[in-house]
Amino acid sequence: MPLSEGLSAQTTRTFTRADIDALQRLTGAPDSGTSVPEALINGMFSYLLGVDLPGQGTNYLKQETEFLADAPLDAPVTATVEITRLRPDKHLVDLATTCRTQDGTLVARGRALVLARDVAGAFA
Repeated sequence: MPLSEGLSAQTTRTFTRADIDALQRLTGAPDSGTSVPEALINGMFSYLLGVDLPGQGTNYLKQETEFLADAPLDAPVTATVEITRLRPDKHLVDLATTCRTQDGTLVARGRALVLARDVAGAFA
């Protein structure tokens, strides 16, 4: 499917204590207590960009994220990416990124810049 401004994708995940423990083992990250670590929230954006929008072949160039509230453990959070600008001449895609709790609380917002040169049909 060709990319277009306004196109979006989202994923919902419930993080548990086991996810924090695994992150600590892999990275040495400090314990975040009862909230989801920022790295796991940003990981949801990375997943969406590489799997859904634009998809496989995407090269992640830049991510800016402002964290506004804690995301509680054992509660669903939804990450969304939405195309805000396309630059077909350079194969670049700008996206808005947001993450919300189930009650709508904005946990994080930001933007991402990706290179979609190798994404099949991206700029048809």
